Amino acid sequence: MRARWHLRVHAIVFAWLVAAAVAAAAHRAIPSSEWLMVHLLMLGGVTAAMLIWSAHFTQALRRRPLPTGRRGEAARLTGHTVGAIAVIVGIARAEQTVVVVGAAVLGAVVAWHAVEIVVAGRGALSNRLGWTTWAYVGAAGSLVVGVVFGVLLSRGTVAVEASARLYLAHVSLMILGWVALTVVATLVTLWPTVLAVRMPETGVRDGRAGLIVMAAGLVVSVAMVGAGARPAAAAGIAVVAAGIAIAARAMVHAAKARRPGSVAAWQLAAAVTWMFGATVTWAVVVAIAPSWDDARVRLGGVIAAFVVGGAAQVLLGALSHLIPMVLGGGPHAVRRSRATVERHALARLVLVNGGVALWILPTPSLVRVGGSVLALVAAVWTLAAIASAARTSYKARREPEAQHAGVVPAQALTDRPRLPGRGAAVGAALALVMTSAAAVAADPGSTGLGASATADATPTGRTVEVQVEATQMRFTPGDVTVEAGDRLVLLVVNSDDTAHDLVLDSGDRTAMIPPGDSERLDVGVVGRDLSGWCSVAGHRQMGMVFEIDVEGEGPLRGPVADVGADAGGASGAADRVDLQATSSAPPHPAAIEPAPSGTVHRVTLEVEDVVAEVAPGVEQRLWTFGGAAPAPVLRGKVGDTFEITLINKGDIAHSIDFHASAIAPDEVMRTIEPGESLTYAFVAERAGAWMYHCSTAPMSLHIANGMAGAVIIDPPDLAPVDREYVMVQSELYLGKQGGTADPDKIAGEDPDLVVFNGHATQYRDHPLPAAPGERVRVWVVDVGPSRASSFHVVGAQFDTVYSEGAYLLGGPGQPEGPGGAQSLALQPGQGGFVELEFPEPGHYPFVSHIMVDAERGAVGVFDVRTNHP
Repeated sequence: MRARWHLRVHAIVFAWLVAAAVAAAAHRAIPSSEWLMVHLLMLGGVTAAMLIWSAHFTQALRRRPLPTGRRGEAARLTGHTVGAIAVIVGIARAEQTVVVVGAAVLGAVVAWHAVEIVVAGRGALSNRLGWTTWAYVGAAGSLVVGVVFGVLLSRGTVAVEASARLYLAHVSLMILGWVALTVVATLVTLWPTVLAVRMPETGVRDGRAGLIVMAAGLVVSVAMVGAGARPAAAAGIAVVAAGIAIAARAMVHAAKARRPGSVAAWQLAAAVTWMFGATVTWAVVVAIAPSWDDARVRLGGVIAAFVVGGAAQVLLGALSHLIPMVLGGGPHAVRRSRATVERHALARLVLVNGGVALWILPTPSLVRVGGSVLALVAAVWTLAAIASAARTSYKARREPEAQHAGVVPAQALTDRPRLPGRGAAVGAALALVMTSAAAVAADPGSTGLGASATADATPTGRTVEVQVEATQMRFTPGDVTVEAGDRLVLLVVNSDDTAHDLVLDSGDRTAMIPPGDSERLDVGVVGRDLSGWCSVAGHRQMGMVFEIDVEGEGPLRGPVADVGADAGGASGAADRVDLQATSSAPPHPAAIEPAPSGTVHRVTLEVEDVVAEVAPGVEQRLWTFGGAAPAPVLRGKVGDTFEITLINKGDIAHSIDFHASAIAPDEVMRTIEPGESLTYAFVAERAGAWMYHCSTAPMSLHIANGMAGAVIIDPPDLAPVDREYVMVQSELYLGKQGGTADPDKIAGEDPDLVVFNGHATQYRDHPLPAAPGERVRVWVVDVGPSRASSFHVVGAQFDTVYSEGAYLLGGPGQPEGPGGAQSLALQPGQGGFVELEFPEPGHYPFVSHIMVDAERGAVGVFDVRTNHP
């Protein structure tokens, strides 16, 4: 009965982990699903595990059951599941009431859990580790307060700086309080159990001291966040890190008695290491950030390290140890199931920790993607191994050797494999190396290979030093002359407001130089002419080129290694275009919901590089706001406030410009470097279908490569309709397959494709539904960067046309008459909408009636049927 109970409750944790793994896999294709992955893992799996483990160890240490027994625990786990699902669904659907109800259920469940632990501790027999249960009570209190802060955050009615402070207090209580306190308190007991040793008295003292220091640091940190004292808050977080380090010494004391030899032990040790490192970094980020909001933004990677490297790995390690014991079945079955879990354990350990390191550290974008995929594969592999252990145990209990099954002796628990599979571990390490190498090879901008600058010249012994200034999309001077055999040293000074580098065709290059910084580039002895350029996308085409002229003998100029360029040509994506082919990619959502309730809209847009299909079989590496091109549609009413947080997670500098705002561009539209963020707040004072886009030079390239979207501000008295769609028209200037847009084609205004919502012909292959007699509104925004639009629906007529903030036909106050319209004409950077009713069932194509653009992909179909939902 007891084993069956433990299996059932741990199945809940397992289910949450599987759901989080699915969300993590979806995050590779839908980056905006990251929040779902985090909440499924932390609010779901980790919290369920904390409830189960703290209840188990409280009863074991206090030597008495919790007052309400298993029925109470089952009720709390049920309440937790219902509450967590409600919070997640409420956030996804922007239903504030559902979020509040779910949070209230969670808070009540954890508060009840804390009361049970307190009651169980009263009058219990003394125990050398019984004091750890009070850490569970403190952790539960952290969660209850943290949930309240989370509800306040979800309401979106707090100013930017206050919201950032509330967020920091929320994540501190939930992660450093609820998770870290519970994990450390549990490890004081679980760690020696995993090693099958007794915790020495020095370890007991360190564990107690560490938990006290952690709790004190947490209280100081949250209080200082409330007081607005950022350095003091950072100091409090540093104290929490010190507490984790002190508690980790207790683990070291126990490990001296028996060296860790199981996957569970090493995963738990690695998890504590990640928790400590992430907490130290957390303190540093808060201390050096120029504002609370900037600290909030910079914490993304730190929290990811804590969540994935720390919390998730604690779950995997604990389950790897506990499941074989819970399954039971006697020594034979335990050994068999444990051996199944341990098989290839070292490879999984290497992949998880190496993958997380590649993902978290400032590596190139494709390396980060590869690392995250490998870590996910290893995590899923571990879950599969645990599930396989259950099957192995089931079979082992039915074998003749297992007929003597009974109580598992200590030998069965300690005689475990010593992390077998070193060959597989070497293979895992090679997988990390090869993935990184392949990612770098796929991104030529991260390499610097070319012909030697020396060209067998005889050194003269002279050194020539030249200062080169990067400013206003130019290198000054643009060329230098040296004698063959001279040694050339360049001091590259970036006086611009965005990052630049200097790449030479010899392969010599500077690092990316932030604004105001400089770097010395020792070219060495030169014997031939050299060409150079800035490798930031589009900067070379805007004139950031540099020449080194060599006088004397030697080749005039070597082969140019176009480092980082995304050229078209014979291997270009344009050669793959076949608009008669059928796309298997899911269509970009065209339907739009009515304007959300409330007058303040807070949105976070993360700049991400995404490889996506833009036509059947044609892929491009797009720069995106929010992981998709076009960018997410924002909607509101006249008078609403928009607070947009832009986080640059890309590889180059970007910015944002909202046409719906009337605001001085100096601050909010500034260019930010990778890893930086800004907040753009404005009041929507006028109605219209507005464009927003990246305004970093060259603007045409940034827009053409995906960085544009629509903001819809409803006109007053906008009538309801049966269906609403949004079409964002843009051009695509294809570079190489999987590469970025071709700047030369953009400059020549020679698009390969013209598309609605980022993909040619997608709505031909996946028609948009409508029904006869329904009123349909289609918003259209032409984001260009260069071509106009003439939106037309074949076989239908418009009775309402709205363009650039005014009704041209129909609408409130317009005279009624028999007139109609056939197209909506828009220039780049303009928007509007049309309304129509389809007279009968059928297929109604829609196009840009600039017919050459329709033939380039600006086409779709309305599927009009009476049975459409």
